[in-house]
Amino acid sequence: MKPYDKKIVLEDGREFYGYGFGYSKETINEIVFNTSMVGYQEIVSDPSYTDQMVCMTYPLIGNYGMTDEDYETKNLTMGGLIVREYNDLPSNFRYTKTLSEVLEEYQIPGISGVDTRKITRIIRDEGSQKVMITDASTPLEEAVKKIKDYQIPTDMVSRVSCKKRWYSRTPNHKYDVVAIDCGIKLNIIRKLNEKGCNVTVVPYDTSAEEIMKIHPDGLFLSNGPGNPEDVTPVINVVKELKGKLPIFGICLGHQMISLALGAKTFKMKFGHRGGNHPVMNLETGKIEITSQNHSYAVDCNSLEGTELKMTHKNLLDNTAEGVESVENKIFSVQYHPESAPGPQDSEYLFDKFISLMAKEAE
Repeated sequence: MKPYDKKIVLEDGREFYGYGFGYSKETINEIVFNTSMVGYQEIVSDPSYTDQMVCMTYPLIGNYGMTDEDYETKNLTMGGLIVREYNDLPSNFRYTKTLSEVLEEYQIPGISGVDTRKITRIIRDEGSQKVMITDASTPLEEAVKKIKDYQIPTDMVSRVSCKKRWYSRTPNHKYDVVAIDCGIKLNIIRKLNEKGCNVTVVPYDTSAEEIMKIHPDGLFLSNGPGNPEDVTPVINVVKELKGKLPIFGICLGHQMISLALGAKTFKMKFGHRGGNHPVMNLETGKIEITSQNHSYAVDCNSLEGTELKMTHKNLLDNTAEGVESVENKIFSVQYHPESAPGPQDSEYLFDKFISLMAKEAE
């Protein structure tokens, strides 16, 4: 057996030795796990994983390579990737690069050969914590000290948001949508285009006045990394524009809408990440299998006394998965109806957004 060249060190001093792939560097992030069986390309390229090291519970990663069409952002910002077994010989007629080549290009370290089941149980039982990926020879005491001294950044949204306005248009469009980019996944834009929307993507700190100058039919608030309470520019925009036009939020967008309308959010023990989370639509009673990726959630009790009502709940832990304010033409969900990766049970939410804009145009 070839000697280990890398290891990960948890905040409490536990070590897991393995083999490096991707970019070789020492880095410290928050460790989380994802239970998806497929879709590692979309996960690796999801801006919501900025400054997070993701442990994949599915044991074989890399076997179908990376394709040019399936990225969720053009600039990958994930902190690191932890896998049981990495395959550097993909079998897929569409692939153009290996996973390791892409990670190296974007300076993202990976480690394979570690006990991902044990790591997942630690996160599940003890909660998310800081983690370091480093050379196998790094002294444990030195690694633990660096981890304890490290502060997780709070400026993730400002780093992943676009720096200037850009456009995604579709032929014979019916509606104009402004999307506030807090780390938007490209498949959200693709879905809005498919539904007949021209999309103007704007930076996260764009003011309500600037947005209204574009004359949008609807406003979309995107997913993104970090604590929603840190994204005050978007929260303030919702406060100013509520009731003036239809507003739809996904993931971080859902949390910011809830904060703007008086609810509270909290950090979860280990969050929801995967493509198999059951959610009940409280209006229809139907169960949707959903794709999720979030560390924070809306406090259900805090919705009392606000203009919001809960529309969806998670059947694993009863957390709020959707809210709505009919009078303000606002609705949002915690999960990802655009999937990528994951099931497509919830695509009807884009149709709901279209219906709201159509009603406004009457």
